[in-house]
Amino acid sequence: MANRTGTYVAFDGLGKTNPTESDFRYYANIQAWAAGKGKEFKFVNSHEKTSAVRDSSLRATLESRIRERLAASKQCLVILSKDTRKSGSMLSYEIEKAVDLYGIPLIITYPDFNTISQPNLLSYRWPTVLEDRINKSIANAIHIPYKKKAINAALSQFDLNNKPQGSLVTYKAHIQDEWNNPYSL
Repeated sequence: MANRTGTYVAFDGLGKTNPTESDFRYYANIQAWAAGKGKEFKFVNSHEKTSAVRDSSLRATLESRIRERLAASKQCLVILSKDTRKSGSMLSYEIEKAVDLYGIPLIITYPDFNTISQPNLLSYRWPTVLEDRINKSIANAIHIPYKKKAINAALSQFDLNNKPQGSLVTYKAHIQDEWNNPYSL
């Protein structure tokens, strides 16, 4: 078995070739946070553990590379934007394999929100495969806003050895309030 120290980041490419027109922009932002100076945001990127693939690669090649990366991951950060599709993207395959095959906890993050208190109200953003796993309580998942502090906290807390206890887990309101305070560390 692979060394499971990485974070797999899953998002919907929306069928676009220009990354600025898809949810790739959120992934690129996370990469920039990790590349920044200091130790305030660090993670081992599972996408860097295997050779790169292009969007034009054969589906079998993409799926094989996804499985390799997931096998080396301790958590899966899932970015769900207002544009995320219900089906038809590799995101559905990534979520299915992360939960069903590898038992990886999901850290589900939502751009455009400052707090997440009732994730079930965001189900309109969930791909069908995720909705099925949440409704059946198969996925261990925490739901957080797309904020640097929130993502950092969840990446530090949840992994294969410390999974969220349920499918609709959130942080308490006072913790989320701290993330939105520009003066908090």
